[in-house]
This record gives sequence, structure tokens and C-alpha cells, in this order.
Amino acid sequence: MFLLLASHVAQAGKLAIVIDDFGYRPATENQVLAMPVNVSIAVLPDAPYAREMALKAHRQGREILIHLPMAPLSKQPLERNTLTPAMSRDQVADIIRQATQKVPYAVGLNNHMGSAMTSSLSGMQHVTQALSHYSYYFLDSVTIGNSQAVDAAAGTGVRVLKRQVFLDDTANEADIRHQFNRAVALARRNGFAIGHPHPATVRVLQQMLPSLPGDIVLVRPSMLLDERPAAAPMAKPAPPRPHPFRGVPYCPSRQPAPPIYADAMLGAIASSVADTWRNILRGETAPAAGKSDAAQPGSGKPDAAQ
Repeated sequence: MFLLLASHVAQAGKLAIVIDDFGYRPATENQVLAMPVNVSIAVLPDAPYAREMALKAHRQGREILIHLPMAPLSKQPLERNTLTPAMSRDQVADIIRQATQKVPYAVGLNNHMGSAMTSSLSGMQHVTQALSHYSYYFLDSVTIGNSQAVDAAAGTGVRVLKRQVFLDDTANEADIRHQFNRAVALARRNGFAIGHPHPATVRVLQQMLPSLPGDIVLVRPSMLLDERPAAAPMAKPAPPRPHPFRGVPYCPSRQPAPPIYADAMLGAIASSVADTWRNILRGETAPAAGKSDAAQPGSGKPDAAQ
């Protein structure tokens, strides 16, 4: 399986290539080891030539990953020690510990298959907790859209890379070439791609790696861990629009209003009530509510005067 990762920097795009499924086909894998040293490999821990190929790649100075089998959703033959979501944390940690011994000099780990395992948050939490003891990064092959790898790594210190493009969904060289060109284009704006060790894929890489564009640099995956896309420039905030209604100007009083005390207010009310009763006892009536005295004929005059 071939994995391409890419990242863009100001001067040049960075393209990383990881070749998966190492350990079963020495003839094909030796062709890969004849490629530039920044082409990295991922080794299946229980493959018959796993240790041999890891040691050979290390002597060349290549970056090595553990290509750890993880359970898929579909039914298909599984590798030995395939991780499943039902496994306990200790079981997962033990399988990863054995894998580190079978694949020496590894600095990272990626998933072989794994749509069921990587979509399980608890399962991937067991994986990232175990990886934190080895200072490994995790390369997510993204075999399912709702992979939980990034969320599971939160708080563990494990850094995660993700692929964006599969190189060889078909074994057709024209399709692989198209996907390779797409990976190169993505390298100019942060991109990742993944593939498999088909002879056609090997031929495409042999032909196209020597002619990478001048603005693309071949790097190891670990060199992309700290890359971040450039932040978009922040737009200037628009000035606030004035409200059309400005309100009524406030004119403050030059002198403070005198205080009104409760005893004075109650005295005024009592005096008013007393005056009203005196008028009633004399036979006088108050004017109708809501009308001024001037609006009433004979206002303020006794009935005898009408």
C-alpha cells in the first residue's frame, strides 16, 4: 500500500510518500528501497520478512512505521493480532508492545484496514494511550469517514496525520498517474494520499518521482507533523453605522430638586381630604373627572346663584 502525504510551505510544497504492506513481497519491496531515501515504509508486524525489511530500511536511513492491522467493517481475512473495538486497553497495549519488537526503529504507526476499529472512540483511545508511551505519531489511513483518531488522541500527546487521496483504487496505470498528479497538486495546499503496492503503482512512482515539479520537495512524514495551513487574513471589521434616530437631548437641571419628606406629603394629603369633606358638608360638589372648572357653566358658584 502506498501512502502519499503533502503539505505546503511558503517556498515549496512538501510531499511525503509512505509505502504500506511491507514484509510479504521482498522482490517488490526491494524496488521500493531503491527509491529516494525520503520514501518511507510501513511494515506489517507479523509478516514473514517484517524485521528484515525494517532493518534494511533503517540502515538506509528511511523512516519506518508499524502498519498495524485493525478490524474492518466488512468480512475478510484478518492478519494475526488484528485490533478490534471489543479488546480491553491492556490487550491493545500488549499487541502494540509486541509490534514494536517485531518492527524495530519505528517512529510512527498507521492502520491496515480498520474501518471498524478507527470509527470506535474507545478503541482508538486505547491505541493512542498505548502509543503515547513510545512517542509514536499516528498516521490515519482514513478507511472510514468518521474516524475517531483525532478525538481519541486529545490529551495523550500523540500527533495525528490524515490522508486525503487514495492512489490506486484501481490497478490501471492511467488512474494511478492521475491520482499521483492530484497528490502533487494537493501538496501545494496541504494534502494526503494513500495507495497499495501493485506493480502498476511501483512503475508509476518510478517514472514520476524523478520528475517532481520544482516547487515540490520529497520529505519524511514526521516532517509534516508541525505543518499547519496558513491562516486566512482577517478582514477589517466594518465601522458601525450611525443610527438614524439620535434621540432627545438631555438638559440637566442646574440645581438639584429639593427633597420631599414623607410627613410633608402625608400632611398635604390629609389637608386635601379635609377640604373635600368640608365642601361636601356645605353642599358643594367637585367638578366632573377629566374636565376643568372653566369648562363647567356656573363653575365655582352656589346653586342659588344660577
